[in-house]
Amino acid sequence: MATPKSLWVLIGLLAISVWVLGSALPVRAEELHYKFYTWVIKSESVPVGDAEGHTVTLGTRGALYVFDNGEVATMSNVYTADFTKGAGPFMQYVTVKFPDGATIIWKSQGTVGPGAGGWTSEILKGTGRFEGIKGTQSGQAKYLPIEPGEPGTRGYGEGTITYTLPPK
Repeated sequence: MATPKSLWVLIGLLAISVWVLGSALPVRAEELHYKFYTWVIKSESVPVGDAEGHTVTLGTRGALYVFDNGEVATMSNVYTADFTKGAGPFMQYVTVKFPDGATIIWKSQGTVGPGAGGWTSEILKGTGRFEGIKGTQSGQAKYLPIEPGEPGTRGYGEGTITYTLPPK
């Protein structure tokens, strides 16, 4: 049977343990800044028919990302767009793959067109060294003119990934 003194010692140790384990240090957000060049891999646009130049598009793009820290990664995405004469809203799922096999996947929404070209994203998942990643991504792009008959658009821009990782 425990003595009153040993019971108080046990309660004290339990209280200290709860305080120490319950006071996790705040995680500081990291940022990765990058520049990119992107191109259309495959695209299918279907005219809507309600206005001149109104189309709905489903496609895939590729890109090369160059990060400020010297890392390079490739990007692939699947996107949908609701454009009138080349401008309007889009939504995409982006997978950024690093040479070590790690990935970051996010969902973006934004607008393309005169005075537009920006978006915001929520990070959905990471693998490898980015397992458990949480955060956002934002960026903007400019698109290069294409020659008649060229498939899709090419563009370039920059962005920032703001994220936290779980403690190791």
